[in-house]
Amino acid sequence: MAVLVPYDGSRPARKALEEAVTEYGDETIVLLRVIEVAGGSLGAGLGLIQESFDDDPEELAEDIADEVLATLEATDGNYEVETVVGNPAREIVAYAGNHDDIERILIGSHGREGVSRILLGSVAEKVVRRSPVSVTVVR
Repeated sequence: MAVLVPYDGSRPARKALEEAVTEYGDETIVLLRVIEVAGGSLGAGLGLIQESFDDDPEELAEDIADEVLATLEATDGNYEVETVVGNPAREIVAYAGNHDDIERILIGSHGREGVSRILLGSVAEKVVRRSPVSVTVVR
């Protein structure tokens, strides 16, 4: 079993990671970073995709804050750091769907409510609606 934790460096994402370590620390935790490319910048997006394929997991891990790595290394299980390029909600759902070992997604909520949630959209909400696996939203 593996648990997918989308990570963007925000406080809610750190809370989701902490929850994953607490609840699933003896399993594999996959920290997924999604590089969002603005529409219309296809050339730049392709360059980023190529860079992400050239990176190895240790180099990717170096880009993650020391406190996050310390949290991950304190687990009894394994951890992986993956990077993809694209629309965050779509890439998170696709990653979970393409990896049979992913059984749950733990995602941070930015706590948007009411009109702002409707107008701005919510990655967490889209993931909950489209995910092929169970999703836990951590506040």
